[in-house]
Amino acid sequence: MKNFSRLLVLVMVTTLVFVGCGKRPVQEMNNAEIAINTVAKDGAEIYAKEELGKLRDELAATRTQVDAQSKKFIKKYGKTRETLIRITSDAATLRTTVTARKEEAKNNALSAQNEAKITLDEAKALLEKAPSGKGTRADIAALTADMKALEDSLAEVQQAIDNEDYLGATDKAKVIKEKASGISEQIKQAIEKVKRR
Repeated sequence: MKNFSRLLVLVMVTTLVFVGCGKRPVQEMNNAEIAINTVAKDGAEIYAKEELGKLRDELAATRTQVDAQSKKFIKKYGKTRETLIRITSDAATLRTTVTARKEEAKNNALSAQNEAKITLDEAKALLEKAPSGKGTRADIAALTADMKALEDSLAEVQQAIDNEDYLGATDKAKVIKEKASGISEQIKQAIEKVKRR
């Protein structure tokens, strides 16, 4: 009878241990999912796309492991629970990385905007010195229209920066700088032509 009682107590303790280990890690899964969604909204889709993809893949793989464990008689979620906690922590770390990359992109956009403005101002100053004469009026009118379009585009750069589209702002600013440089080059060549006459 004593042996039976001991065996019964041992079975009950073992059952409690397995039931405790066999509890599905729902809270940990939710925490990991919320952490990933939060960092995605904070800009990881743009500034840390690869890292975000890895976290999502890891969460999907862990979800598959949880589903596989739930079909077993003796469920062990210890390792998957640890993985989910680590994924949540990695998402929090990624959030810091995204903030730093976003700030760097903002600084790059502001720098590109400034360079575009300087190049545009230089082109404007050269346009005022452009030789005007019988055959150049149409060219100067076309260059003036191009300059106006570039100035309008510069306002779009500021709007992109205000909307936190730093990568788009940088790209637009680079195009403006490139086109303004091209206009400056055309004017310089026209000035040189006149000097040679």
